[in-house]
Amino acid sequence: MPYEWPPLVPGDTEEVARRVAAVLDEAWQRLAAKQHQVLAAFATSPRTPHVLATLEEFKRAIQVFHSHVDDEALAFIQRQVPWLYEQGARAAAASVGAVFTWTVIHKEALQSLAADTYADFLRRSQEAGRMADQFYRAARAAARQELPLLAAGNTTARQAAKKLADRLAREHQLLHVIYRNGARVPVRAWAEAATLAKSAVAYNAGTLNRAAEAGVRYVEVFDGFDCGWIAHTDPDKATGTIRTLEEAAEAPISHPRCRRSFGPRPDIVGQN
Repeated sequence: MPYEWPPLVPGDTEEVARRVAAVLDEAWQRLAAKQHQVLAAFATSPRTPHVLATLEEFKRAIQVFHSHVDDEALAFIQRQVPWLYEQGARAAAASVGAVFTWTVIHKEALQSLAADTYADFLRRSQEAGRMADQFYRAARAAARQELPLLAAGNTTARQAAKKLADRLAREHQLLHVIYRNGARVPVRAWAEAATLAKSAVAYNAGTLNRAAEAGVRYVEVFDGFDCGWIAHTDPDKATGTIRTLEEAAEAPISHPRCRRSFGPRPDIVGQN
């Protein structure tokens, strides 16, 4: 029986990211196990009705995976993203001697963040689902077109069925999600990295929008010692620098696990 995960509770960024990654990885591993059952059916019981039945179980596992991605994405968006945005906004407000309230500017910003975050999770889910769908279509075609050609029961037929299963396994591995650019990333890794990235963006959006609301034009950057401004390897190092709000909004983070944050500098009114 699959583990029943409790509702997501907003809190520590890394803990939430690990939880989201674990839920999605569990669903993906269940999908991989169903694929193994399909391949075993090809190799040991190469009868078209039996193989097609196991394929339908695999198809349902694809749907379950997408459902888990959708559920976790919505829980993250509805609970963790607003909480992080508010934490960033409250920190910014405190630094300028003010308070934070959910004014229109913050409500609209949160809606935009939610839409962007959901779209990103959906895109990643679709990439993973694309691989599973490719295996489903290939295995279904093989079951309908190739299995009936095998002479049932004899040694040659069993060897041919085993070769067919091996070919499908080789051509449709589910160990990693293979993106269109060729990158191979485990589901757990992309889920955790995506969650951490969106968490940092949410917190920093709250900081920057509350700073703008207070009339602050500049922020100080806090980041890893060697982290670049646009990318981790950018020679323009970020930490300790002073940036405009516009510059900060364009580069809230520079890589998926970036720890960048901003401190409002109301004392700076202009730079040459």
